[in-house]
Amino acid sequence: MTSPSPQPGPRPFSVALDLGGRVALVTGAASGIGRACALRLAAAGAEVRAVDRDAAGLAELAERAGDLTGTVVPHVLDLTDLDAAERAAAGTDVLVNNAGLQLVRPLEEFPPEVFHTVLTVMLEAPFRLIRGALPHMYEQGWGRIVNVSSVHGLRASAFKSAYVAAKHGLEGLSKTAALEGAPHGVTSNCVNPAYVRTPLVEKQIADQARAHGIPEDRVLSEVLLQDSALQRLIEPEEVAEAVAYLCAPQSSFITGTSLVMDGGWTAH
Repeated sequence: MTSPSPQPGPRPFSVALDLGGRVALVTGAASGIGRACALRLAAAGAEVRAVDRDAAGLAELAERAGDLTGTVVPHVLDLTDLDAAERAAAGTDVLVNNAGLQLVRPLEEFPPEVFHTVLTVMLEAPFRLIRGALPHMYEQGWGRIVNVSSVHGLRASAFKSAYVAAKHGLEGLSKTAALEGAPHGVTSNCVNPAYVRTPLVEKQIADQARAHGIPEDRVLSEVLLQDSALQRLIEPEEVAEAVAYLCAPQSSFITGTSLVMDGGWTAH
């Protein structure tokens, strides 16, 4: 199934951002939103620790970043190794919790082991990464935590129990980090996109077709974009610009909130 062609988003690097001398960590960096965020922060001068379990994807990312102001340092890591995740975050100035996975199944058919893995990667790992990053952020009196949540952190959808539960939990974790971090110059926010043109979304199509009993070529219009006023997928670079905005100096008073990029979904 082919999705609508990409639509014009923001011009490249539209948010003024200088992260020279800063260390940023981005999870799920080998593709999709994470890849776009890693490139965006490297373009702003950061040393980006690009975390993913996909070694080949990280190598391609590092090569792509070769002509940018900052650097991308591949860090092959499975986030189910929670101790290693916490260690990887030490010394981080900017933390972007992005890694995610999805399975679309009715509750009564949802494999418990997959539910456990989704919550480990998408909720417990962000907690451990934040825990690992905060001592350095507190010591220097500055830090930025951006949690890539979802419209599903604000709204539920059928057949996505693990994903919805994890994203709702991430919203609460982000707010708690904001309250605790405020006296130390650390902000914590969520970015909440609807469906983004990523491998994760592309892989959902067959699952959604099966769950809803419709052909794959109807999934985009009748399921994924049904509640969106803007009938298109979001481009990963648009999400990366929102992340950049939350790291910029003019956003220092924005914390404990969710920047919704849902094309009007939650306006209903």
